[in-house]
Amino acid sequence: MSENVKADIQKIATHESLLVFPRFDESVAWQVGNLLRKAAEDLGQPVAIDIRRGDDCLFFTAMQGTSPANADWARRKRNLTNKLQQSSYAIGLMRDAGTDLMALMALDPRDHTPHGGCFPIRVTGAGMVGTITVSGLPQRDDHKLVIDVLSDFLRVPLGEASF
Repeated sequence: MSENVKADIQKIATHESLLVFPRFDESVAWQVGNLLRKAAEDLGQPVAIDIRRGDDCLFFTAMQGTSPANADWARRKRNLTNKLQQSSYAIGLMRDAGTDLMALMALDPRDHTPHGGCFPIRVTGAGMVGTITVSGLPQRDDHKLVIDVLSDFLRVPLGEASF
C-alpha cells in the first residue's frame, strides 16, 4: 500500500470521527447544502449535491454543467455508504490497498461504487442518520469539498487530517 493511500485512509477515519453533528434536520441540511453549492461555485466547478436523512431527500441540486450521470453516481456512492456506514472514498482506498469490499460482499456495481464523494452524517448519541454526497469532481476533490464545508459549518478544525 502506498504511503499516500495509507495516509488518506487514516485522515478519512479522523474526518468521520470528528465531523459529527449535534443535531441534524431539514434546516441543517438546507444550510449545509447551500454552503456546498456556494463552495463549488467559488471553485468554478459544477457538481450535483444530494443530502439525505435515511431515504428522505432533504437537499438536492444539480448545477449547470452536470448531467443525469452525476445524480446516478451520487446514488451509487450513497448506496455503498449506507450499506457500510463509511465514506465512499475510504472504501475505494481500501480497495486500492487490497481489501475489495465490493467483491467480498458481491455488491452490484450498477448500484454501488467505491468512488469518493459520499460522507456519512453522524449525530452525537444517534450514530449514522444519513449521507451527504457530491458528484462531479475527481473523487478526492468530491470528498474534500464535503469535509471542508462540514469542518467550517461544525467549527471543527481538521488539523493534520486536512487534505
